[in-house]
Amino acid sequence: MTVREQTEAFENMMLNEKACHAAEAVRDTAEEPCPLRTAFQRDRDRILHCTAFRRLKRKTQVFLSPIGDHYRTRLTHTLEVAQIARTIARALRMNEDLTEAIALGHDLGHSPFGHAGEAALNGIAPDGFRHYEQSVRVVEYIEKSGRGLNLTKQVRNGFLCHTNMIADTLEGNIVRLADRIAYINHDIDDAIRGGILRPEELPRECTDVLGNTKSERITAMINSVIEHGDSEMDMMPEIRRAHDALHQFMYDHIYSGSAAKSEDHKAQALICRLYEYYCGHPDEMPAEYRALAERFTVARAVCDYIAGMSDDYAICDYERLFIPRSWDVR
Repeated sequence: MTVREQTEAFENMMLNEKACHAAEAVRDTAEEPCPLRTAFQRDRDRILHCTAFRRLKRKTQVFLSPIGDHYRTRLTHTLEVAQIARTIARALRMNEDLTEAIALGHDLGHSPFGHAGEAALNGIAPDGFRHYEQSVRVVEYIEKSGRGLNLTKQVRNGFLCHTNMIADTLEGNIVRLADRIAYINHDIDDAIRGGILRPEELPRECTDVLGNTKSERITAMINSVIEHGDSEMDMMPEIRRAHDALHQFMYDHIYSGSAAKSEDHKAQALICRLYEYYCGHPDEMPAEYRALAERFTVARAVCDYIAGMSDDYAICDYERLFIPRSWDVR
């Protein structure tokens, strides 16, 4: 037996009966199996090595281009989601490799400037823009000069459903919960670090249930998902209510109208101006996006191009196109 076949045999013996096995993986284009890695392990590796994954390190989570090394970026968020998701998957004997692949790739389609950028593109693009759909589009049509990564159906479905839909696999639903657990807790941490939230301002009815520290809250939520079991991935009712109340508090006080969001309107105006410019000058986009414009539409290709930009790249491109430069007479 090859190493891969041994791993698949081990999955048959050890995984939960409701888990998704690597032998069940489906690709749009059939490939010769790897002697060492299962299909989901190959997907994980392809995601880690793709260009969209590397750009996550320069994309905003909540704070736009924060000054300081300790604020989360889209990449550090992704790694935290993967850690939480793997912990849950291992405890429930689900497929860790599938869970990890979905977690690592779930935000590949996020635009620059976080949800502010996503809202801008959604408002101006003819077909709208949703980052979870864009994550699928990245791995199907954009990576590897338009050839895509040929990821399995199960991984792509996990990308698509990680925000607010029920996935086809329990592993995909684990990532959906892990995403919520990660971002609400690290957003609290970043807001406290940024001086726009004090720990004592968190709702007492939430902290009494979940805990007063980031570690306590994350542990309570993870344990709750594991305790709830595999019948339908969720938190236990009391923890779910506290989580939802905490999320509403964050939406009311941090995600809307706080100092952390004071620059969002500028970021959105920048996105709209870039979109308008490249729709009128598609020949100035890189070759791979000009090819997408021919394959789909100019508007769709411009969305792809802008969504792939890091925060810094979008700002530099805007300055190059619209900010006058000093005249050098030397």
